[in-house]
Amino acid sequence: MDRISRRSQGLEGVRFGDHRTSSLIFADDVALLASSGLDLQHALGCFAAECEAAGMRVSTSKSEAMVLNRKKVACTLQVGGEVLPQVEEFKYLGVFFTSEGRMDREIDRRIGAAAAVMRSMYRSVVVKKELSRKAKLSIYQSIYIPTLTYGHELWVMTERVLRDGGAQEPE
Repeated sequence: MDRISRRSQGLEGVRFGDHRTSSLIFADDVALLASSGLDLQHALGCFAAECEAAGMRVSTSKSEAMVLNRKKVACTLQVGGEVLPQVEEFKYLGVFFTSEGRMDREIDRRIGAAAAVMRSMYRSVVVKKELSRKAKLSIYQSIYIPTLTYGHELWVMTERVLRDGGAQEPE
């Protein structure tokens, strides 16, 4: 997927400071970025052509379009003659995006997840007299803070983690 994306890159993309980004890739998911609907359609056409050259195709049933703008803007994108549905919001890699760029819902979700982690940690960590303050702080920093800031709510506490005060990788 990375090779296809690199080969299909043109002048399209979005500037972030000194860098231009035309796509975001994770496994077999690709998010194409452009500063206009025309540029995005061109990038999508190039990407679809590279996919076909590699013996793949863009799944229009799993693809969506979203315009980031404070006002509602229509953007009709097509792949192989099929129009992609335009959405106002979607969740990608556990993060909630809206077309207006608002973060309220994502922040509320993260606060809720962090509150659930804190309730669990209180029962299993905070009240444990066997754990030192340093161990408790280490657990707090390795579990609660990432949940709140990055949305990793799938951390698993094990007896070893509770006993040793170490952190475990998310599952």
